[in-house]
Amino acid sequence: MATYLPTLKQLQYLVALKDAGHFGRAAEACFVTQSTLSAGIRELETLIGVVLVERTRRVVRFTPLGDRIADKARIVLREADELGDMARAAGRPLSGDMRMSVIPTIAPFMLPRILPRLRTNYPELKLFLREEPSGAACEGLHNGRTDCVLLALPYACGDVASALLFEDALFVAGTAAELGEDAPAIRARDIDETRLLLLEDGHCLKDHALAACNRPEMRAEATMLGTSLHTIVQMVDNGLGVTLLPEMALKAGILDHTGLTARPLDADSPSRQIALVWRRASPREKDFQLLAQVLAEAR
Repeated sequence: MATYLPTLKQLQYLVALKDAGHFGRAAEACFVTQSTLSAGIRELETLIGVVLVERTRRVVRFTPLGDRIADKARIVLREADELGDMARAAGRPLSGDMRMSVIPTIAPFMLPRILPRLRTNYPELKLFLREEPSGAACEGLHNGRTDCVLLALPYACGDVASALLFEDALFVAGTAAELGEDAPAIRARDIDETRLLLLEDGHCLKDHALAACNRPEMRAEATMLGTSLHTIVQMVDNGLGVTLLPEMALKAGILDHTGLTARPLDADSPSRQIALVWRRASPREKDFQLLAQVLAEAR
């Protein structure tokens, strides 16, 4: 008797719909039409003889069994990816497809320096980049959506392997008048928490900045509304306060064409750690170690 099993493509469609909660967005994520994705899921339901998704005009609702099958499908897809990883690991170093997530407070400052070197030294590597906050990046890593993550530590990313690249010092940025004309560094205890502008929740740099200052009252008093460091810098340049910036952003010229200056933060731990993380026991661990070495050298 022939046994008919779901295809990886059908499982991919199901997981995409589970993640997106919408047929159109799921189809976009899979680079297919909505009708193709819908037909694939119906074929899967017919194959296994159960309804996985309840369809209405407004809502996509998974059945309890659909939820469990989607979770299992995610595992199957991740393990299928690892089969390809094993083959790539046996070939040339840093070759083939690799998906890397990068957090927003690293991507615009570090990628322009590292990508040319990777293209030159490893032309067979196809590096697909995704910019997203630390929480989404770590979730994608464990779900198999991405292979490795370039992020800042400390951050609870789960059971992962990591390679520390370098320390990224924190600086206080503001007008010279606000920081003090002659101050070589700014002590954390001297920062006016009512004038401090930070990124909104979801960005780990906010937590690193608050931890470095080690002043609990700052969490309640600081203004957290910036969606990017460039937006924060524009607000500070317009006299709305001061902020904390990583050294890599300063070296990339984030304060160019502004009237701002930056001074080192004087604190017990005035930095964050930049690291590359990947799933523990990944078949491509040697590739990730080599990538980490290239990233550290290119800083």
